[in-house]
Amino acid sequence: MSSADLKSVSLAIIQLFRVPSDNPDLTRAQFDAFLKQIPLLYFILISNTIAVAYTFVPLAPLALTLIVPGVLCGLAALRAFWWLRQRYLVRSDAEILRDLRVTNWLVAPLCLGFVTWSFLLYPYGDVFAKGQVAFYMAVTVIGCIFSLMHLRSAALISTLLVNIPYVVFFFLTGEPTLKAIAVNTLLVSGAMVTVLFIYYRDFADLVASRKSLLVQQAETEALSNENFRLANLDPLTDLPNRRRFFTDLSKTFSHAQSTGSRLAVGIIDLDGFKPVNDVYGHTVGDRILIDAAQRIRDVCEGFGSHHVEFARLGGDEFGLLIGGDPTEDDLLQLGREIGDRIKLPYEVDPINTPLSCSIGFAVFPQTASSAEALYECADYSLYHAKRHLRGQAVIFSKELETEIRSRGVIESLLRTCDFDVEMELVFQPIVDAVSEHTVGFEALARWRNPKLGWVSPADFIPAAERIGLIRPLTHALLKRALDVAKSWPHPLRLSFNLSAHDVCAAEGILRLISIVERSGFAANRIDFEITETAVTFDFVRAQQSIATLKSMGCGVSLDDFGTGYSSLSHVHKLPLDKIKIDRSFVADINENPASLKIIKSLTSLCEDMEITSVVEGVETHSQLETMRRLGCHFIQGYYFAKPMPSDAIADYLWKERQRTDYRAIPQAGA
Repeated sequence: MSSADLKSVSLAIIQLFRVPSDNPDLTRAQFDAFLKQIPLLYFILISNTIAVAYTFVPLAPLALTLIVPGVLCGLAALRAFWWLRQRYLVRSDAEILRDLRVTNWLVAPLCLGFVTWSFLLYPYGDVFAKGQVAFYMAVTVIGCIFSLMHLRSAALISTLLVNIPYVVFFFLTGEPTLKAIAVNTLLVSGAMVTVLFIYYRDFADLVASRKSLLVQQAETEALSNENFRLANLDPLTDLPNRRRFFTDLSKTFSHAQSTGSRLAVGIIDLDGFKPVNDVYGHTVGDRILIDAAQRIRDVCEGFGSHHVEFARLGGDEFGLLIGGDPTEDDLLQLGREIGDRIKLPYEVDPINTPLSCSIGFAVFPQTASSAEALYECADYSLYHAKRHLRGQAVIFSKELETEIRSRGVIESLLRTCDFDVEMELVFQPIVDAVSEHTVGFEALARWRNPKLGWVSPADFIPAAERIGLIRPLTHALLKRALDVAKSWPHPLRLSFNLSAHDVCAAEGILRLISIVERSGFAANRIDFEITETAVTFDFVRAQQSIATLKSMGCGVSLDDFGTGYSSLSHVHKLPLDKIKIDRSFVADINENPASLKIIKSLTSLCEDMEITSVVEGVETHSQLETMRRLGCHFIQGYYFAKPMPSDAIADYLWKERQRTDYRAIPQAGA
């Protein structure tokens, strides 16, 4: 064997007798196990020592039967007491390593002390007393190995320091029985050492696997916590999301019910955000949303003594939970503060669009008896604000409750409505912006109910969608519109509005195709108008339906562009013929530079994508001139004509011919 091999073996042997310092987890596990077993070690030593000393009292000197064993047992008792105290202390890894090393060092002198004492006592005994010494040595070393097996180095030290002198001593006596006992003890000790090595290896593996399991559990818990956080957090604004909002609403509502306190729910919707998002893309839109969310958060955090929870519900809509018994004045003040902050300029807005926000509030217990109803009331307040008080806060009231009930009346009467009798159609011209020639008419539904009188389409169309009657209504109105359009001069086109339910259902589009084919009116003279909401309701299905209509030769227009929920990516992916720019941008176009810039951007977008632009809501000559200057293709509005019944169309066209030099009316897609 080379010197290097000898050195390696020597180092390996030395390592067996040292406390390992490279594995803190193993060291701590050894210490914890040691705390439970070390008192047993000292109990074995003290009880066996007292028994042997008692046997030799009449045979040996007092120093060997009382003083020496007393000192040894006293030292053992002190160590046992010290170890018992460690159970109640919190130890660092360094302190644990130090204590185990001290224990390792103390094993040798304690073993030598007890062995020397037993050898000095042995000559004074008779046959039985000497046999007890042999038994004492054998049993004690086995007990020590068991008690010290979690600290392998100490167990090996005690085995060597006790067994080797013990075997040598009894072999030197020449007594065959003692020799046999010594050999037997040596063999048993060897077996015990083998068990010690196996147990220590398994113990170390168990500690390692336990550590791995704890790490895995920690990773699993961290992943679970992260998944929970992500499931309840809006990734864009880092606010609680819709799911978390409704969970908090349920808990907060239950608490308000049990304590009898007031609770308010608020819903915020950004006014004017959609055009910015659609024209300038999601990057700008997302940055504005982040900025707006931070502004609302700042207002909520500084809102007096009231506790306000804030979440993003989706899109440009946010939710509020206001606790602390808020009054109506408190809510209106909160709404004003939020509105004022939202109106401040945004650095990322390329055209510095003056955004605002509409807010709907509902208060418990005045308003609703359940969390869901409270939210619905706040949502209706928001709906009312956006329709009538845009940019302001509205609190749900008795008047709004009456409106909701009227919605129920409308829905009930719709269910019994005879569409052929009560529903009527009027037609509004679509005019070439340059030549001022009419190129087509948009069919608009009107409902004259015997009990309610005239009902606005803004009321009965959503009601028909809610109760599942929109498709039968669409079919009835389309048949009538096509019958009217058949009498028009050949170039004139028919524009007809479709609902999301018409576009996003396969059976719905097939029924429309059947009606068009049976009508006798050319499909290439029809423009179906689809809202942005219909597109986003089910984009894939809408895309398929539009492709089907296009394959028939029908034109497809995106209606009320800038007020819905679509994006430029949707416009890019759809085979559109026209984009209809919403009337809300037209009303103040000559007074509001932002409206002018928005329409200019939209018309430029249409030019770049080779899509025809149609502007709704033109009512004055100055507005018409502005639209011409911006490059708009077609105009629709009261400046040319209000919606008219079908029997007035011929007279309208005759007057138009009288007003202008009649030329062939161009195709709407030209």
